[in-house]
Amino acid sequence: MIEEDVILETRNITKKFPGVIAVNGVNFKVYKGKVNALVGENGAGKSTLMKILAGVYTDFEGNLMLNGKEVRFKNTRDAQEKGIAMIYQELNLLPNLSVMENIFIGREFLDKFQMVDYKKMYEESVKILQKLDLDINPKRIVSELSVGQQQMVEVAKALSLNARVIIMDEPTSAISEHEIETLFKVINSLKKQGVAIVYISHKLDEVFEISDMITVMRDGKVVGSGPKEDFDYNKIVRMMVGRNIKDFFVKSQAEISEEFFKVENICLKSKDDPNKYIVNNVSFTLRKGEILGIFGLMGAGRSELLEAIFGVHPKLSSGRVFLEGKELEINSPEDAIKAGIGFVPEDRKQAGLILSMAVSQNITLTNLKNVEKLIFISEKKENDLVEYYINRLNIKTPSPQQIVENLSGGNQQKVVIAKWLAVKPKVLFMDEPTRGIDVNAKSEIYKLISELAKNGLGIIMVSSELPEILAMSDRIIVLSEGRKTGEFKVSEANEEILLKAAIPRSMKIRETNNTIKTS
Repeated sequence: MIEEDVILETRNITKKFPGVIAVNGVNFKVYKGKVNALVGENGAGKSTLMKILAGVYTDFEGNLMLNGKEVRFKNTRDAQEKGIAMIYQELNLLPNLSVMENIFIGREFLDKFQMVDYKKMYEESVKILQKLDLDINPKRIVSELSVGQQQMVEVAKALSLNARVIIMDEPTSAISEHEIETLFKVINSLKKQGVAIVYISHKLDEVFEISDMITVMRDGKVVGSGPKEDFDYNKIVRMMVGRNIKDFFVKSQAEISEEFFKVENICLKSKDDPNKYIVNNVSFTLRKGEILGIFGLMGAGRSELLEAIFGVHPKLSSGRVFLEGKELEINSPEDAIKAGIGFVPEDRKQAGLILSMAVSQNITLTNLKNVEKLIFISEKKENDLVEYYINRLNIKTPSPQQIVENLSGGNQQKVVIAKWLAVKPKVLFMDEPTRGIDVNAKSEIYKLISELAKNGLGIIMVSSELPEILAMSDRIIVLSEGRKTGEFKVSEANEEILLKAAIPRSMKIRETNNTIKTS
């Protein structure tokens, strides 16, 4: 790689917090017109380093070079004015403002009377959104958008800055397959314009697809850096956690006994269109000690299927649910919990945790009756319960009173799981249980899932990661457009078979037509 192409560089950067060296003597180069991937576990120092580049942290040791000259940003605005923009994993939008107001906030266009020129803001927003293939009215309020659409508005905001360096922190964690495809097209277009992209992701398949350069961090230091061709999946994993990929998927053989959970003809209507079904006549069974994997592409109805069974949408859903031979009447999540069903949701921050509350409060949230004494919470009962699950799940927290928002993603996920294990469920739904956590934390979650199954718990696991589904499941069902399109023993399945079953019929028809046209 030509040194003249280095647009941004850190030289021996060190950033200390009380009692912690978050970044330790890091040398990192960002090349213009390239995607510079940065990978590492949670806590490796990636985000801290990026916040130094983006002007969030201004107090650090070492040198920051921009186009060969040393710089010290006063703040994020200063960094933006010098051409550096950052898209944060935690969305940084104002929900009550419109899309165009968020895109140009602090940089609004003014007319000759020094009033905000909304017409020009609208026109410029339309141009940027068209580049992203995003069909959203710029006047629409951000809170009305899906999480995926909000993520794309963050991208639009960065594009509006005409930045020379764009830092993307887990940009695909909450967007659809189509939006990911569009984002990658935008990234490739930006590369051609000479823009440098710093791309942080836990999804190594994405890293290999989109990156040109890869840098690996561990414990605040760079442990490897170079062109993508110098790396493979296993090498990156070894650098990140110090062990091989074969040690990741921890699954011991559980004794799978009798069928004890069954659902028949589960349907879920769309709240926007009562004639449309998001889940359409899905039936399956589950045995004790079995891990049933549910796979499908984005929009296949995977999460919605679990929600329908769990009583989240009682007025829109129908079907029958049986547990241990008895038909259940589930009209609310409370009914499902009482019946012995737990649900680890896809979005732990929005649906799984109360971030401003302590670890102990989150763990006991679903189990208050068991920690009560008369009408009050028994401190001893609560402490005993919480300490048990902190130890059992190896939750790394300074104390049970630590605010859960301050934990790493992997430890937050363990708190969510602990919360549901505390109700002693017979069946546990786990929707994307390893989303947004690092590879080491994933391995710990896999080990836990395996142990739970070995102890006789029936587990239904939704995952969009094929290696995860194939490694952890005993049996797999596939959904497409709300319907069950395949069921396989794991010994019969591979990635090709599962993807073939997951492709929507409309897509299959297009593929067939294209084949006919080109043959």
